[in-house]
Amino acid sequence: METKEIITKEQDRKKRLDMFLAENFSDMTRNHIQNMIQNGLVLVDGKKVKSGYSLKENQKITISIVEPQKTDIVPENIPLNIVYEDADLLVINKPQGMVVHPANTVFSGTLVNALLSQVKDLSGINGELRPGIVHRLDKDTSGLMLVAKNDKAHNSLAKQIQEKSCERVYWALVCGNVKKDEGVLVTQIGRNPKDRKKMAVLKDGEGRQAISSFRVLKRYVGYTLMEWSLKTGRTHQIRVHAKHIGHPVACDPVYGTENFGHCGQLLHSKHIKFSHPTTKKVMEFDSNLPDYFENILKKLSPLKD
Repeated sequence: METKEIITKEQDRKKRLDMFLAENFSDMTRNHIQNMIQNGLVLVDGKKVKSGYSLKENQKITISIVEPQKTDIVPENIPLNIVYEDADLLVINKPQGMVVHPANTVFSGTLVNALLSQVKDLSGINGELRPGIVHRLDKDTSGLMLVAKNDKAHNSLAKQIQEKSCERVYWALVCGNVKKDEGVLVTQIGRNPKDRKKMAVLKDGEGRQAISSFRVLKRYVGYTLMEWSLKTGRTHQIRVHAKHIGHPVACDPVYGTENFGHCGQLLHSKHIKFSHPTTKKVMEFDSNLPDYFENILKKLSPLKD
């Protein structure tokens, strides 16, 4: 374990601890820094504090840098739909039903298990259980997602997501007929106080800000096909926002009801646009809706004006 010390200066007064460290350690993501602070690997004057701690002048910050541990996750020869790959990153088209990374009691059959079998190098910033994972999709959400092969690429992609310059567009079939053609939702999202396994829109001052824009693509009898663009990346964000406006995603077993005898929300990560970490070239990818999604749409009757 390597230990580093920094003494704050006058210009550092009132800065958040996590923001200060992000400025001084460009090779670490803010999320990684916050995890270090939470785990007691960052001390201010020898004491454990929170990420939002407001710094004072002439304080000693001690950072214990732990090298990533070797993973015990077993590589598995699971087919992957790799849309794009180079020395820095991959763009994966994830199928519905695949868990992104091991967690709780799930340690096999995940995207990470498959990646370890097929990809030689993956970034280590997110630790041994989530190598390469820049952002994730829920188990039953299909579509495009980014995977980083090295820490430099990981930091660049994570920063683009944080700064909202990475465009992520989803298509969802929601229940009911959405009246507005388009709109923007700005809310606070956090754990549902009545059910900690769920997320919910909370009152101001609670949770974390969540911003989603939407537009209607097509209206059907009893359903609406919508496009959602994420400006933030909160857990279950689209699913929670859809429920919040009274139109839960179809087939969502957590925030809606089962439809069509189909298990798993009809939500697809359709489009992604970002700047390449090394070349800085703007890269853009689009994916078709899965067959099961298309087949359900074909069964619906268009809503007449």
